Amino acid sequence: MISNLSPSNQAFLANMDRLQQAVAEATLQTTSGKRVNVASDAPDDLATILQLRTDEVQNSQIQTNLGIAQADADAADSALSSATQLMDRATVLATQGANFTTDATGRQSIAGEVESLLDQMTAIANTTVQGRYIFGGDQDGTPPYAVDLTQANGVDRLTSSPATSQVENASGGSFAVSQNAQDIFDDRNSDDTLAGDNVFAALNNLRLGLLANDTAQITAAGASLQTASDHLNTVQAFYGTVENRITDATNYSATYDVQLQTQLSQEEDADVTTDAMTITQGNIQIEAAFQMQAKMPQTTLFDFMG
Repeated sequence: MISNLSPSNQAFLANMDRLQQAVAEATLQTTSGKRVNVASDAPDDLATILQLRTDEVQNSQIQTNLGIAQADADAADSALSSATQLMDRATVLATQGANFTTDATGRQSIAGEVESLLDQMTAIANTTVQGRYIFGGDQDGTPPYAVDLTQANGVDRLTSSPATSQVENASGGSFAVSQNAQDIFDDRNSDDTLAGDNVFAALNNLRLGLLANDTAQITAAGASLQTASDHLNTVQAFYGTVENRITDATNYSATYDVQLQTQLSQEEDADVTTDAMTITQGNIQIEAAFQMQAKMPQTTLFDFMG
């Protein structure tokens, strides 16, 4: 039996296959920019690459959550600044209302402005960012309060959902980023009675004292306004701390993202320079091999016939 291919031809074809495979792999890596395109390219590195990709996706979600938290915290800080200004104005009105030179008619007029301040404070408690009530706690789709002058504090509590959400830090752990409207504007005692630093109650008590032409109640309301203002300042300090923590977490996450991308690049990116050299040298070797093969003596069937 005569073999179809001589040993030299078999070796030639095997070498051609090896060179062509090397060129094809280098071409794919150059085109895709990746050293690892399928699992079989680097099975020992696959677990590391998959973990890095998972970490990258998780870090991207953390950055998104931090961005949302940043927008909410900035809006809350601004809202509380406005709330503090309203309380400052209410304190001025309380001083005017308590002055003995102000008569009942004057106090009635001041009461109208205080009612307007209560309306504005309620609107602040219902501050929204992209359709979310940022002081709504875990029920941020519902406004927390509505004005209701028949209530002791002048408002109707529509929801008292706690604010339990936290934002994750890429460095590890998580932290609270918000408080709900009840804790901020409508602080209550354990028995649900109005606390001394209740913002809504301080404003409404001033309004009621002015309407009643009661200087003692107006004076007491003025003291309550100061206590409530101090409470707002404490809450604003909380949000200031939150903003700083979000900034730190965002900066860390950005740095971590660069680190992950660098590691992932080292694991799976192609060495374009080496691949280009492989392609060039491989093509040269293939061409040279074919030229040499063409010059070699060719054995035919007639060579075996005597």
